[in-house]
Amino acid sequence: MLGWELDWLKNRARLAPEAEAIADAKTDQIWSYSQIDKRAEAVAAWLVARGIQKGDRVALLSPNNICYFDLLFACGKIGAIFVPLNWRLSIKELKYIFSDASPKLVGFHSDMEHMVTQFCELGSTFNVDNEEYDIITNSGAFISVPVDLGWEDPLEIIYTGGTTGEPKGVVLSHRAILWNGVNTVLSWNLTNSDISITYLPMFHTGGLNALSIPLLVAGGKVVIANDFQPEKAVEYLNSFYCTVALFVPTMYHMMVKTNAFQKSDFPAMKVFLSGGAPCPLEIYDEFRKKGLAFKEGYGLTEAGPNNFYIDPGDAWRKRGSIGKPMLFNSAVILKEDGSNALAGEVGELLIQGKHCFSYYWKNKQATMDALNAGWLHTGDLAKSDEEGFYYIVGRKKEMIISGGENIYPLEIEHWICSHPGVNETAVIGLPDEKWGEAVTAFVVLATSGTITADEIKEFCRDKLAGYKIPKRIYFLEELPKTPVGKIDKKQLKDYAMAGTEKQE
Repeated sequence: MLGWELDWLKNRARLAPEAEAIADAKTDQIWSYSQIDKRAEAVAAWLVARGIQKGDRVALLSPNNICYFDLLFACGKIGAIFVPLNWRLSIKELKYIFSDASPKLVGFHSDMEHMVTQFCELGSTFNVDNEEYDIITNSGAFISVPVDLGWEDPLEIIYTGGTTGEPKGVVLSHRAILWNGVNTVLSWNLTNSDISITYLPMFHTGGLNALSIPLLVAGGKVVIANDFQPEKAVEYLNSFYCTVALFVPTMYHMMVKTNAFQKSDFPAMKVFLSGGAPCPLEIYDEFRKKGLAFKEGYGLTEAGPNNFYIDPGDAWRKRGSIGKPMLFNSAVILKEDGSNALAGEVGELLIQGKHCFSYYWKNKQATMDALNAGWLHTGDLAKSDEEGFYYIVGRKKEMIISGGENIYPLEIEHWICSHPGVNETAVIGLPDEKWGEAVTAFVVLATSGTITADEIKEFCRDKLAGYKIPKRIYFLEELPKTPVGKIDKKQLKDYAMAGTEKQE
């Protein structure tokens, strides 16, 4: 039977049936906990009628929409596996994921119909924003056949970005998703009075699992939004009385420059969270000027994604820190020789906890590489200070070795970004005959900026050791981004290796 602890949505609906659970920012439509549980029951019954059984995959190609919750919770009730698809990928990439996951059914939003027809047969698809789907979700149907489910049964497969190879399907069990929710609620002090807006794409763990699911576990309210526009985002934060919000640094970079941000006091907001990538330190300054709490987090699809907590009171004093491990997970930093790193020493970050993923779908080798002796090897480099606060230094694969010295791009990026004439920057290592790798910076200037490469190098000399100063500097109109807003360093490397003209 489906245990009470697995179908926590039904229990939340029992505890607070009329409490507001989900809202649509654009339409102002609101669904209570009772309503979203009944929708999930009805969709689950419909899936069973379509032949979906325990272990079958049900995929979705849609912008942020209530249907994500319909299908996730419906799959959870019948033992199916929910596979959200990244609609920003190319058709070639979607074809690969479709072949790898082999979903039995694919839901699609009308906006994506032109895409879904290019990688699967229409007979195995269904529309999630038409009259027929509305009838299904409001049918009042329920599951009449009990399903034998356990903690370790898969609930989601979320595919990684695949920037260094083919995307990998991260299998998240009922155990992992619920423990991430419980751990986040208790560690971050979320309550049923908290409200957040979800702009991050819900095909990604940041949009679905970082705040949306934990808030629903707590009995709070999630506002669904699409098409991020910084001025509109500020308006929604205020009109929906949001108390906590998660954005990626690129979004914050756009938001703090708006008149709406400068004029707003955000009276209901408790804290702004940044995730997805290390945040430029000047963003902290913008929030501090307004007396608003701002802090960074750290996560990855394979672990929750939530892993650390920092009190807003410590966030300014420890700028750049992700805090300390949450209540129900552990973290260690291992040096290359396998020993534990001391305070200030850099090593690979390892995570352990019930929120971690089970395995990579149909990829045993990648699973063995990532999971070892109960620890998840994140591939991220980190350090801690004497007080136990953790700091992400960069990706292990992105570390630059130049002239025998280990160089961490993030330190250089933070410093270059602190220049008032610089809007955005990224640093990578490029092959170099003399140095092994040459520190290379890609810089986007502020609108009114007129800075030369020599001026940037001189600016770096005030703060950085000589071997860390970029040897090559490219000026770009904008930096390429991944579908979830991270700077795409693979594209930058390809750009430079193609021999495009540079400034040095």
